[in-house]
Amino acid sequence: MDKLAILIPCYNEGKTIRKVVTDCLASCKGIPNTSVYVYDNNSTDNTVSEAKIAGAIVRHEFQQGKGNVIRRMFRDINAESYIMIDGDDTYPADEIPAMVNEVLEKNVDMVVGDRLSSSYFEENKRPFHNIGNVVVRKSINFFFKNDIKDIMTGYRAFSYQFVKSYPVLSQGFEIETEMSILAIENNMHIENHVIEYRDRPADSFSKLNTYSDGLKVLRRIISLFKDYRPLHFFGLISLLLILIAAGLFFPNVWIPYLHTGLVPKMPTLVVCGFLLITGIILFSSGLILDSIVKKEKREFEFRLIQIHNSFEDQIR
Repeated sequence: MDKLAILIPCYNEGKTIRKVVTDCLASCKGIPNTSVYVYDNNSTDNTVSEAKIAGAIVRHEFQQGKGNVIRRMFRDINAESYIMIDGDDTYPADEIPAMVNEVLEKNVDMVVGDRLSSSYFEENKRPFHNIGNVVVRKSINFFFKNDIKDIMTGYRAFSYQFVKSYPVLSQGFEIETEMSILAIENNMHIENHVIEYRDRPADSFSKLNTYSDGLKVLRRIISLFKDYRPLHFFGLISLLLILIAAGLFFPNVWIPYLHTGLVPKMPTLVVCGFLLITGIILFSSGLILDSIVKKEKREFEFRLIQIHNSFEDQIR
C-alpha cells in the first residue's frame, strides 16, 4: 500500500503532463512511498510517453469520460491517502503536502482545493466557466446547505475510507459535483484548502464544454437532490400542486357554490381533485423514499466500519 497515491486523469495533456508529474514528485520528496499514477483516457497525442519520461506509472482506461477514469483509479489503487490533480498544470503541486497532512493527521475524508477564494476569477479566461462555477456552488449551497467553497475543482485529497466507499455513478465532468454531494450527505469530514490557480498554457485546451457539460452538472444536482432529499423534493412538488388546486378551487368552485348551491365549473372541480390526489400521492412517495434513504445512510456507516477494518489490516 502506498503512503500517498497521486492520481492524474489525462486526455491529450501532452504539453503539460511532464511538468505536472515532475512538480508532484518534487513536492512529495518528504513523503515516503509516494507514487504518481497517470491514467490515460485514449489520448491521441504524446501524453503517455511524456508521463513515462517524467517518472509516472501509466495505466489506461479505455471507456471515455473523466468519471470512468476516476472509477478505475479508485478501484485499482490502495493507499493511505490520495491526491487527485488534473494534468493541465493549472494547480500548484507544492500544496500537496499540506493537503495530505489534513488527511493523515486530522482524519479528514476530503480536502477541497479551493480556487474560487483566490486567483480563479482573475486567471481564468473563460467568463462562462466563472459564471458556471458560481451557479453550481450556489445551487448546491441552496439545496444541500454546505460549506464547500469550490464544487468543481479537480484538485482534492482523499482518505482511504472515502475512496473505497464512494460509488462512482457519473461518467463525465459531473464527477466532482457528485463526490461533493455524497460527502455532504453522508456527514464525511470535509475541509477547504485555498490554492492559487493559474490558467492553462496558451497552446493547451480544456476538454470541458461550458454549455453541454454545464447542463449535465445542473441536471446531476437536481437528480441527486431527488435521490438524497426525496421528502423535500416531492414535498415541494406536492405543495405546489395543492396550492394550484386551492387557487383554482376557492374562487371558481367554492365561492360560487356558497352563493348559488351549484357548481358552474365542473371541469375545474375535476382538475382540482386530480391535483389534490396527485399532491397527496407525491408526498406519500416522499415519506417512503425518505425512510429508504435513512436506512441506506445507516448501511453506509456499517460499510465505513468494514472499510476501516480492512484498512487497519492492510497497514499492519
